[in-house]
Amino acid sequence: MLGRKGRVVNESKLLDLIYKRSGSLELAGASLLVGPGDDCAVIETPGGDVLLLTVDQLIEGRHYEPGADLDLVARKAVARSVSDIAAMGGVPTWSLGTGILPTGFARGDELFETMSKWALSFGCPLIGGDIASGDGPLSLTVTVCGRMNPGSTPKLRSGAKPGDEVWVTGPLGGSFESGHHLTFAPRLEIGQRASACDDVHAMMDISDGLGRDAGRIARASGVLIEIDASKIPANAGVASWREAASDGEDYELLIVGQNLGDQLPGLIGPIGRCAESGTLGVVVIDDAGARHDASELGWDH
Repeated sequence: MLGRKGRVVNESKLLDLIYKRSGSLELAGASLLVGPGDDCAVIETPGGDVLLLTVDQLIEGRHYEPGADLDLVARKAVARSVSDIAAMGGVPTWSLGTGILPTGFARGDELFETMSKWALSFGCPLIGGDIASGDGPLSLTVTVCGRMNPGSTPKLRSGAKPGDEVWVTGPLGGSFESGHHLTFAPRLEIGQRASACDDVHAMMDISDGLGRDAGRIARASGVLIEIDASKIPANAGVASWREAASDGEDYELLIVGQNLGDQLPGLIGPIGRCAESGTLGVVVIDDAGARHDASELGWDH
């Protein structure tokens, strides 16, 4: 298992601080529609185009095992950010990549040729970047820009309403053991269909675990999400609902709305519902009717 637990830096607290400090950002010549706190920033250009911007890191030893196939490492570096575009319902358009290569690393050309190959395959050609060397692990950062299809709007984390159903796009858990965390396919097609559906109210990708990521939607939307443990879809070898809800690195979409079963074929669920409550977060209800706080289940790194 990768070393992502027990980090000194608390990601959630740091992100909350960033969100608070970024509440009144202004851009020269463009409008910031959505700032820090969602899967992508959303910007409207002076010409009226809506752009999606996201950036993500991939660090050896934390997001993949040392010695992993370099082609798959390059693929994941790009796919992580493409998954954020999918979570907003967008279309990838271009990307930028940076890398900190360990001192003496001899496969730089191969690495960035492979990153370029995968970026092109996802529809976001790698158009620039930067390279440095250092004494730490291999670290890759990829920025992806996306756009919205005509008639579509970005789906945010903050739109869930009491009475909404909670759906996912695939089974969860066991990502590291199965290798899925290196081979997942960003859910671009269903994300784009969801962005054109008025009955989809909130959406995000599941990277840190169903519990923690559903909790982010719940807090952003001001609701309590109640999930039925027996309805959480789990991959083969995942022993419990707790593992399925906390393993992370699934990169499935979490989609919240009403009457979605017929409108978005391929969804799994509903696995839960949103309720009005003075307590914001996620509870999982097991077969005995016991309620478990799942808001913090998953990775905080």
